[in-house]
Amino acid sequence: MKLNITLPKFLRIGTLPLVLIALMGIAFVVAMWRYAFGIGDISDLSYAYPWGFWISFDLFTGVVISSGGFLMAGTVYILRIKEFEPLLRPSVLTAFLGYIMVAVALLVDLGQPLRIWYMMIHWNHTSVLLEIGICVMSYLTVLAIEFAPVVLENFPKLQKVAHLIHKFIMPFVIFGVVLSTLHQSSLGSLLLIQPTKLHPLWWTPILPVMFFTSAISVGLSMIILESSLSSRYFQRGLETHLLAKLAKALPISLGVYLVLKFGELAVAGDLGYLFSSGIMSVLFWAEIFIGVITPMVWFSIEKNRNSASGLLTGAIITLLGLILNRFNVSWFGVTHPDPLTYIPTFMGNVDYFPTFPEVAVSIGIFSAGIMAFGLAAKYFPVFEAEHHHEAQAAD
Repeated sequence: MKLNITLPKFLRIGTLPLVLIALMGIAFVVAMWRYAFGIGDISDLSYAYPWGFWISFDLFTGVVISSGGFLMAGTVYILRIKEFEPLLRPSVLTAFLGYIMVAVALLVDLGQPLRIWYMMIHWNHTSVLLEIGICVMSYLTVLAIEFAPVVLENFPKLQKVAHLIHKFIMPFVIFGVVLSTLHQSSLGSLLLIQPTKLHPLWWTPILPVMFFTSAISVGLSMIILESSLSSRYFQRGLETHLLAKLAKALPISLGVYLVLKFGELAVAGDLGYLFSSGIMSVLFWAEIFIGVITPMVWFSIEKNRNSASGLLTGAIITLLGLILNRFNVSWFGVTHPDPLTYIPTFMGNVDYFPTFPEVAVSIGIFSAGIMAFGLAAKYFPVFEAEHHHEAQAAD
């Protein structure tokens, strides 16, 4: 006898949400273990190797993939290019969730997570990290204000509050663009203290400029990626005509980055390292060919810019290459103590490889971000193309 059992609607969960929940669950268990027994119990980090997968993936990558928010906000509100309005809310949501994920990841990565707020009262005026921390927390607040109307519009009694925020949104947008510009470049400034540790192929006094320039390309690519994936998952129309314009701008932004990169190497007299640095040369050329040259050629072809598959493919290629850059400058290209020389015992092991718990935490946090985006898109007007109140406020 065959039983036909139909689950209540609220219990029906698709395959993707189940996978995301499982990954989040694993990350939660690992994080609780870390808080109970210490960071050394789940990671391969040490005093000799304090930066690893978490910093490269959660911080350096997490911040740069959130750069689409300030690009779209600046384009729509400051430059007043209204045709990109359909891309604004998803971009702001992606940025908002991205910064939340960075903050959550730092709580696991910090040796004393309960002291994450200490920098706000114990200022170290000579540390770039102070500026980065203040900018990130301030920008997270701005993103919350920018996205608040999307939530408030769902509640009739709060629509007046949403309209009020729209009316005075411009100062917050300008402040947000300034903050994002500061901390995107400041992540590069953070590495300026490593002229003898970071390989010459990446260390340069213009690292802040390089970081900001590449963030523009990553932001454009993330907007294309997010729009492409959400259109498929939520079965909605893809704004191909708008994404094609963003894709057309990518070869220009990548070209500027390429000129700055090789121009600086030439001025510094470091061109000789391009083919004589072993694995460092391989990593450098990998990021250049994957993240810069290939997408420049790819998006220079009109057919690729005007097709859904072409846009998605190009965005993924660009992101892979430029994310490799963030790994190179914060991990792969950094010199650590030589294990053959005497190393004080307290520094720990100088050999490092990310452990399963390290990777599980990052994947779980990333999964939570995807889940949060999906829920927000399902229950709030994230993809609403026209917002009359917003247009009136901006005018």
